Amino acid sequence: MPISLVLGQLRVQEVRHNGLVGYTILYPDGTLHELADAYLRTLTPGTGRTYAYLLVDHLRWLECEVLTPETVTFEQVERYMGAVGAEVRGPLGQPWRPGKRPYEQSSLLTAAACLKGFYMFQARRGVNKQLAEVLDQTRLPTTADRRRSFLGHTLHELPANPLTPTKTVRRRHPKMLPDQARPRLVESLPSARDRMTVTWLSDGGFRIGEFCSLHLVDLHLREHAPCGDCVSPHVHICHRERNPNRARVKIKDPWKVEGGVVRGGEIRRVSPAMIHTYFEYVTTEYPRSARHGMLVVQLHGPRKGEPWATAGARGMLRRAGIRVELGKILPKEFRHTFTDAVLDASGGKSMVAKEAGGWKSAAMVDQVYGHPDIHDDVFGAALERTWGER
Repeated sequence: MPISLVLGQLRVQEVRHNGLVGYTILYPDGTLHELADAYLRTLTPGTGRTYAYLLVDHLRWLECEVLTPETVTFEQVERYMGAVGAEVRGPLGQPWRPGKRPYEQSSLLTAAACLKGFYMFQARRGVNKQLAEVLDQTRLPTTADRRRSFLGHTLHELPANPLTPTKTVRRRHPKMLPDQARPRLVESLPSARDRMTVTWLSDGGFRIGEFCSLHLVDLHLREHAPCGDCVSPHVHICHRERNPNRARVKIKDPWKVEGGVVRGGEIRRVSPAMIHTYFEYVTTEYPRSARHGMLVVQLHGPRKGEPWATAGARGMLRRAGIRVELGKILPKEFRHTFTDAVLDASGGKSMVAKEAGGWKSAAMVDQVYGHPDIHDDVFGAALERTWGER
C-alpha cells in the first residue's frame, strides 16, 4: 500500500518511547489534540492503535459537520455510526468516507466501544455530561454472560452501549485454503524459512502475529521440557510489547522466565513436521550473529538478519499463492483450515479445537466451524431418508 502524507486534516501520529509504541492525534498544523491524546494514553498499545484510527475518522466527521466533541449530541453520534456503516445516507445521498467500503460488523462494534469510551472519558472531565448520561446504560446479563463470569450467579446488570449496531448473522463458512494448497506452496518455496512458515501455520493454527512474535526461548521442541507445562514438544506464545518487528500476540496470558526457562503464556503443541522444518531453517539460514533472539528473520535486503514483520510474511504468502495459481493466500486461511480439521478429527468436540487453536471460546468454535458438510455422505443419506427416497 502506498504511503502518503495526510495534509489539511486531522491525522494519527505514531509515538515511540523507551521501546514502546503509542499513538496520538494531531491537528493539520501539527498541534496536539489534547482530549484525544489524553484518552489514547489510557489504552494499551494494541488497542490504542485501533482506536486512534477509528477516533480520527469520527473527529474528521465532526469537523465536516461543523460539530465538536463538546457540543455533539447522541442523535448526531448515532447518525455517524449509520454513515460509516452505510445505513444512513448523508444530505447529498452519499455515505461518509466516499470511495471507501463501509465498516463491517466487527469494525462497527469496535467503533461503538471506542466512541463510548471517548465520550465517557470526556464526561469525567466535566464536559458534555448529557451525552455521557445517554451512553451510560446497563442491560440484564444473559446465560452466556453468567457462564463467562466468575461468580456469574451474582450478576444483576452489565454495561450496555446504545451505539452498538444490531448484530448480523455470523458467516458460518470462513474461507479455507484451496485444495492441495500446502504441498503446492511448499514445493514452490526455495527458502527454508518460508517452508517453515507454511508448515507452522498449517500444523499449529497460529495467528500471524503469534508466529512472528516467537522467540527462540519460547520453543520447547522436545519431550519433558523443564518448564513442566506440557510433556510433549510445544511452544509458549507470550505477549511482548517491545518486539523489534512490532508483532503482537492477541491473547495476553501471563508468563514469566525462571532460571532462563519460559513458563506460562499460551501453550501450543507442535508436530514432527514443524520440528523438522525448524531445524532445517536454523541450521541453514538463521544468522549466527543475531542478538535479538526472535525466530523468523529477514533473509534479503539492507535489513537482512533483523526480525521478520507480519507484513513480510503476508506478502510472501500472497506472492507464493499467485505464483502457483491459487490466488491470494491469507494467513488466517491456515488457521481456519486447521480448526476445521481438528474439529472434524475430534468428532465435533469444540473444546479440543478451542485448546488446539488457542481460541478463547468453545461456543464460538462450535458456532463458526461446527456445521456439517452439505456434501457429506451422512448428510445426504439423512436428507434422502427424510425425503423418503430410501
